[in-house]
Amino acid sequence: MRLKFLPSFVKRRGRITKKQEENLKNLPIFTVEDMNDLKEECTKFSSCCLEIGFGNAENISQQALSNPEVLFIGSEVYMSGIGTLLGNIKDSNINNVRIFPDDIRILLDKNSIEIFDAIKIICPDPWPKERHHKRRLLNKDFFERIQSCLKPNSFIFLSTDWKNYAEQIQDVLRGFEDKFYIETIKQIPGRELSKFQKKGIKEGREIYNFKLSLI
Repeated sequence: MRLKFLPSFVKRRGRITKKQEENLKNLPIFTVEDMNDLKEECTKFSSCCLEIGFGNAENISQQALSNPEVLFIGSEVYMSGIGTLLGNIKDSNINNVRIFPDDIRILLDKNSIEIFDAIKIICPDPWPKERHHKRRLLNKDFFERIQSCLKPNSFIFLSTDWKNYAEQIQDVLRGFEDKFYIETIKQIPGRELSKFQKKGIKEGREIYNFKLSLI
């Protein structure tokens, strides 16, 4: 399939444990195929929250258990993280999680439907080398895509521990001030620090958090 965007990340197998490998057999049961498929799933819940890059699945699993009335959509390219989430779903009998196991923009490109009440993007790949900055996820094209999939009164929460990425995000968002009310916040609500945020703090980097409220 020819992509309409420069890939920020691609599906990666990485190192997978035997348990994760076994869990991945259940992936088709929880996979979201397209936006219409997702729309049908959302009718069974009070709201729908998307987490892009759920990593080790700890946060999305905890949030799903604490909020059974909310449907959580997790997008991730690392199969190890997906395998872990599927294990959590099985072990804790979680019924309100669906998975898109690829670059989220592939899903968003298929159809634009106002479907998400909240979106969380925590520490996306910073592509720290300057020649790779064009591969960063949070650019003008991405915000144009995601905006069309938000319900009225919805929110986007962003976080990065790279200063020049935070500055780039702020520059891009200046072009969306008529679409979003933009705030810098101390912490993403309902979320513990991720592994990457803890690593950033340990290495002396500041965490930059943003809240975007759809106008």
